[in-house]
Amino acid sequence: MKRRFFGFIGCLIVISGQVVAQQVDYNSLVNRYIQTYKDIAIKEMMVYRVPASITLAQGILESNVGRSKLATQANNHFGIKCHKEWFGKTFYQDDDMPNECFRKYDNAIESFRDHSYFLTQRDRYKGLFELDVNDYKGWANGVQSAGYATDPRYAEKLIQTIENFSLFRFDNANFATAFGDSLMDLDNPAKLAWLCRFIVIQKGPNNRNIFENNRLQMTIARKDDNVYILARDFDISVTHLLSYNDLHYATALRPGQIVYLESKRRKGAAAKHLVERGETLYTISQLYGIKLKMLYKRNDLQEGVEPAAGMVLELR
Repeated sequence: MKRRFFGFIGCLIVISGQVVAQQVDYNSLVNRYIQTYKDIAIKEMMVYRVPASITLAQGILESNVGRSKLATQANNHFGIKCHKEWFGKTFYQDDDMPNECFRKYDNAIESFRDHSYFLTQRDRYKGLFELDVNDYKGWANGVQSAGYATDPRYAEKLIQTIENFSLFRFDNANFATAFGDSLMDLDNPAKLAWLCRFIVIQKGPNNRNIFENNRLQMTIARKDDNVYILARDFDISVTHLLSYNDLHYATALRPGQIVYLESKRRKGAAAKHLVERGETLYTISQLYGIKLKMLYKRNDLQEGVEPAAGMVLELR
């Protein structure tokens, strides 16, 4: 009897040890995933205002920590299906239905970017962008309510993942965390910390950084820059550069001023904007890459009228 008892205890110890080992291994995989993709998630948050914690938690769950067939063979970390508007590469596998169509990407970065587009471009997720970027619980519940996944415990799993691995710390990312030395060629970059919401996509002429905002290319004016200098550097006509930036004449540019290198869009990079003291419709239109005339139209404002601090502007 004693031998059976101790044999039973021994089995329990072995099984318990295996469970602990598996958990340690999973934690190690998650931490490696976080280190690999945290900077991408932070930069996406700066541009599209999707909390980095939510992006990382969804990536961890949807891709099985980067190990799923969809992630390894299609670089799809978020389980996004084709839908009627997708004309890119495709990957087929069984899901809710047999042989369903999923989006396929050339790399994981494209998957993270498309995840941001997916959330910002669909009406059912609009309410999420009224939440604070630090409200990961609200975002998790909102993502589930909007129907991102069919799992009834989806929000619970997102929150548990965020809290187990302290992913919420990335929602408070600062300028240095996201960009490091990438803007050091600008005069006194410490004063330009707001630039962390944009992604540096390449180097332009004269070592200028080219950023992406609202799927548009833009740069930042330096000291003593003017429209003529930028038009020359980027081989764009002065007329076009003025039009792209809602400028009526070739004036001097302020250091740090956003300058678009292509025409702004009819919709902004986010759904809404809370006006802060000192902001103008022009600076807001530049910040979100939306045409100034569309900003007036969407908010029923007469040209020349400036919004009061505290007003919520519609950008879409």
